[in-house]
Amino acid sequence: MNIIGELFGKSPFGSLLQHTKKVYECVKLVKPLMQAVLEEDYKQVRELQDRVSKLEYEADVVKHEIRSNLPRRFFLPVNRDELDNFLKCEDKIADGVEDFAVVLMIRETKIHPDLKEGFLDYVNQIVKVSELLMNAAEEMVNLAETSFSGAEAESVLDSIRGLGEEEWKADRMEREIARTIYSLEAQLDPITIIFYEKILVTLGRIANEAENTGDLLRQMIVKG
Repeated sequence: MNIIGELFGKSPFGSLLQHTKKVYECVKLVKPLMQAVLEEDYKQVRELQDRVSKLEYEADVVKHEIRSNLPRRFFLPVNRDELDNFLKCEDKIADGVEDFAVVLMIRETKIHPDLKEGFLDYVNQIVKVSELLMNAAEEMVNLAETSFSGAEAESVLDSIRGLGEEEWKADRMEREIARTIYSLEAQLDPITIIFYEKILVTLGRIANEAENTGDLLRQMIVKG
């Protein structure tokens, strides 16, 4: 018998995990999108952008379902506002991926050879940050059953600390790519530089929001 179901009504944490998985499916398309641009396969970019858009919509459907079904008459291990803020942050991760895909789609921007390796490494780091969040968020169902405390909570807190460190590495990589872009300024037209900047900004948002989501999870655990 489900203790949460008996005492607190229907638990939202299973659906919350479903939402997290949808968001992570979006993030996993970041690398194929970048690889398609590096290979100048713009048809593939458009197809992947369509997939991202569909996944982002599916995540929205789950989000609205969670909000509609959050218990109002029953107690939860965390309050409704905390869960809603967690959803909002995850939403911004998916939005960041969609923005990235749109930037790549609206202009057939070629990546300078001196930037290709840096961009691909940066994308791998973005995915790594999001994967760490996914691993931590997968424990939410178990955390709910222990009221966000105990050994399970300590393990998730360790994962979140690792997430912060990896996001810091992503920030450093972003700055290094920006420096390389401007070192090539004489070889690049202004519009291309603008689009390189847009690529960096949208990718950076994904990592930042993953870290913010992890911070919210940490706050829920520490408060618990």
